[in-house]
Amino acid sequence: MSGVRIITESVAGKRTSAASVARETGRRLEATRELNAVLHWDQADLDRQAAALDARPSGAGLLLAGVPVALKDNIVTTEGPTTCGSRILDGYESPYDATVVTKLRAAGAIIAAKTNLDEFAMGSSTEHSAYGRVRHPLDATRVPGGSSGGSAALVAAGVVPAALGSETGGSVRQPASFCGVVGVKPSYGRVSRFGLVAFGSSLDQVSVFGQTVDDAARVLAVISGHDRHDATSAALPPLALEGPRRDLRGLTFGMPREYFPPDLDGGVRAGLDRTAHLIQSLGGSVVEVTLPHTRFAVPCYYIVAPAEAAANLARYDGVRYGQRRVGPEGDIRALYRATRGQGFGAEVQRRILIGTYVLSSGYYDAYYRKAQQVRALLADDFRRVFEDQGVDMLLTPTTPTPAFKAGEKTADPVAMYLADIFTCSINLAALPAMSLPVGRSEGLPVGAQLVAPMFAEGRMLAVAQALEASLDATGEVR
Repeated sequence: MSGVRIITESVAGKRTSAASVARETGRRLEATRELNAVLHWDQADLDRQAAALDARPSGAGLLLAGVPVALKDNIVTTEGPTTCGSRILDGYESPYDATVVTKLRAAGAIIAAKTNLDEFAMGSSTEHSAYGRVRHPLDATRVPGGSSGGSAALVAAGVVPAALGSETGGSVRQPASFCGVVGVKPSYGRVSRFGLVAFGSSLDQVSVFGQTVDDAARVLAVISGHDRHDATSAALPPLALEGPRRDLRGLTFGMPREYFPPDLDGGVRAGLDRTAHLIQSLGGSVVEVTLPHTRFAVPCYYIVAPAEAAANLARYDGVRYGQRRVGPEGDIRALYRATRGQGFGAEVQRRILIGTYVLSSGYYDAYYRKAQQVRALLADDFRRVFEDQGVDMLLTPTTPTPAFKAGEKTADPVAMYLADIFTCSINLAALPAMSLPVGRSEGLPVGAQLVAPMFAEGRMLAVAQALEASLDATGEVR
């Protein structure tokens, strides 16, 4: 059953106090410090939020009354620092709340903690944080995925029922699969990006983790909707959730052959096979489809994203934003070199260099313009499957393997980038997608990915609830 729903009904009905929820959340945060999933939390702040909530009258219509929600530390808040996992923002405190934070507070949620992440959300393992790596809640030798690994680990460890992360190329769905929780990326524009520290502006999306589909859906419904502060926000009302489906009759699911290579992990393949059979047993049909430009998704993404990162992170120069480090020569160039050289970690520097290169004179047309053309082809692949072939949803693996060992890929950036091979094309196409736990491989969770047409989150979540209801904790069909 949904933890979000239980807490909301109990606190709103005054059967449980928000104060008791805050105390229990603090106890769990304290008990899981060894995960290194949290960069900042304060029991006094939790207690203040809870006291204000308990003072409100019952029946106030608070959709998330008393629900503790953790935030990835690239979502700005007025309470506590926002560091983006980087030394260059060490100690920075925002003068305003992100729109999603404002909406969570208005719905009665308790902001529980700011979570650890790959620096500026650049990574697939949460090993690139300036504050140390996050440990997988089931196996400390493994990574929880990234870049939203801290949020995923807290939800998987049962500290909070839901958490916010950010998606640029799979940074919520991939750790959701690794940690065995639900991760939902909405359509681009469904949720405001105002107050989300920018990495790749045409790709970034605030996204949601939940212990169950209903947990994630309820939080997503609250934070969605048009925002006048965000020029890329879609002119749509908040997401209206559909009721849970009893069956999947009338729905067609496509399984792209490009997402099932011969070297796909056996446990991942078994989980997807079970899910496909379950869909058929619930009345849905499963067909093979093709997305022919999929092989270009990773190189396309790793041109577009670093280019946007180089532009966005240019503001961290020791003059306008962040820490200031004075160079030995004492001139402005020395200031830039010292500030950015000491403030940014190796992965951020690598992506800034790549992005600057592909945007430079003489290489823009060869790389960045070509990548944008390929991006259009990738989006058209999805359009043809959904519109021309009548497919309602895609079913794919979320990741090619379960969680890998810490340190296994840090020496090989390309191998690390390939961890996003099944997720990054969906960001390039701006579509909604989610990861649902569907099994285990050698004791570690694996996820199935559902991909829906633009702004079809309601149907996608209803389908996921129908599947979830027929799967046990290990992904076996009940």
